[in-house]
Amino acid sequence: MARAEAGETIRGIAAALSISPSCVSKWRKRLRETGALAPGQEGGHKPRTLAGATADWLRARVAEGAFTTRGLVAEMAARGVRTDRRAVWVFLRAEGLGCKKDGAAGRAGTAPHRPDAGALAGAPGPC
Repeated sequence: MARAEAGETIRGIAAALSISPSCVSKWRKRLRETGALAPGQEGGHKPRTLAGATADWLRARVAEGAFTTRGLVAEMAARGVRTDRRAVWVFLRAEGLGCKKDGAAGRAGTAPHRPDAGALAGAPGPC
């Protein structure tokens, strides 16, 4: 934009840089409006639906005990919050809150009918 400040025309700048005059005029407009030539944001930013009081409630609910994302969605629907399972999952993931079933529920780990992998280490193979 030093060329424009030196008084060169938009068409002269465009010809020197092998770009269209409209590109130069858009750059000048951006410099005039923002003070910089850095590009603006492409696309919009969707704010999180689970924020504020809803997020606080969700954190407290997760701390209470066992849950599923489907169950949390149903509980929030009863409270008047419209959301979906993926939004809940993204929130839990961002907060570092797990929804993995654990040993206290008796569901994580190997099934009771399956032997421990260590017990099979000395067993002969199928061939």
